Amino acid sequence: MVERFGFQVNATDGRARTGIISTPRGEIRTPAFMPVGTAATVKAMMPESVRATGADILLGNTYHLMLRPGAERIARLGGLHRFMNWDRPILTDSGGFQVMSLAALRKLTEEGVRFASHIDGSKHMLSPERSMEIQKLLGSDIVMCFDECPALPATEDQVAKSMRLSMRWAQRSRDAFGDRPGHALFGIMQGGVTRELREESATALKSIGFDGYAVGGLAVGEGQEAMFGVLDYAPGFLPEDKPRYLMGVGKPDDIVGAVERGIDMMDCVLPSRSGRTAQAWTRRGQVNLKNARHQDDPRPLDENCTCPACRNYSRAYLHHVVRAQEIIASMLLTWHNLHYYQELMQGLRGAIAEGRLSAFVAGFHAARAEGDIEPL
Repeated sequence: MVERFGFQVNATDGRARTGIISTPRGEIRTPAFMPVGTAATVKAMMPESVRATGADILLGNTYHLMLRPGAERIARLGGLHRFMNWDRPILTDSGGFQVMSLAALRKLTEEGVRFASHIDGSKHMLSPERSMEIQKLLGSDIVMCFDECPALPATEDQVAKSMRLSMRWAQRSRDAFGDRPGHALFGIMQGGVTRELREESATALKSIGFDGYAVGGLAVGEGQEAMFGVLDYAPGFLPEDKPRYLMGVGKPDDIVGAVERGIDMMDCVLPSRSGRTAQAWTRRGQVNLKNARHQDDPRPLDENCTCPACRNYSRAYLHHVVRAQEIIASMLLTWHNLHYYQELMQGLRGAIAEGRLSAFVAGFHAARAEGDIEPL
C-alpha cells in the first residue's frame, strides 16, 4: 500500500496530461472528475453505484459538514469515509466558497470569517486554523487551503486585495496542517482574470510549498471564454510535477477545454443536480426528459451508453417517472450523468495516452453539434 501522497505524469499531448495520483486509499486516474458529495452523500446515489460509474474520488463540503452533523461528531463515528461508506479517496474543500455564497451576516477580517449558519442562524467562526482542524476531523485525503473567493464582478484592486489575503491564509493553512503523511494539502491560486495577479498568487503558493495546486476563482459567472483565457496561461505558472485542480467545473465542453489546457482534476455538482431536474448529458448534448416528445419513445436515452438508465429503460419510461415525480427518475438520470462524465474522462485519458487528443476533441464537438436524435 502507498504510504504517501504522490503524483506521476504518464503521458502528455500538447498541454494535456494523463497520470496517476497515489494515496493510501487508492489511485486516482487523471484527468479526474470528482462527483460532489456535499453532505456526505452524492444525492440520489449509493456509494457503490458512484464507484461503478468509474469515480476514483469524491468531494465533500467542509461548510455543510461542520454545520450538520458536525465535524466532531463525524470524527467520533470513525471519520467521513466510514460515516458515508466510501473507502476510496475524498477531497474536502475549505468552506471558504460556501461561506461567501451561502452564509448570512458574515464579517470578514484578517483572522477569518464570522458568519451565521444558513440552516439555523447559529454563529460560527471559520479561519485557516479551524478549517484545517475540521478537515482533519473529517479525515479527508486531500485538504484544501482556506481562501476567500471574491464575488465577481469586482474591481482589480478588490481582486488583488482578496488574493493577497488568501495567500496569507495559505501560509497559515500550511502551518496549521503540519506534517500528516498520507494526506495532502493543496494551495489555491486566485487573481481573477488578471495575468499579473495570477502569477503573483502562484509565486506565493510555490514559495510556501504544497502537494497540489488549485486554480480557484473561476466558473463563478465570468463565462467560458474568459475562463479559458485564464487557463491558457495559469496552469503554466504552477509546478509541472504536482496535480492541478480546477475548482467547480463544469459542463462537458468546459471539462474538455480545461483538460486541453493542462488541468488534472475537476469537480462540479452539475451531473447530479441536472439528474434531479430531468436533464441528461449525452454525447449528443443535453436532453430534457420533461419534454412531451419522449412520451411514446421506446428508444434508450443513448443507445451507446451502458448505464442502467440506458440499458434497461426507455425514454418513454424516464419521461413518465420524471412527470410523476418518482424518486427513481433522480436515481436513474443521476447515474446516467455521472456515468457519462466518467466515460468522457476515460476517453480523454486514453486519447492523451495515445497522442490523439485533437481528434478526440474534434469528435466530441462534432457529436454535440448533431444534437439529439430525431423524434419518432
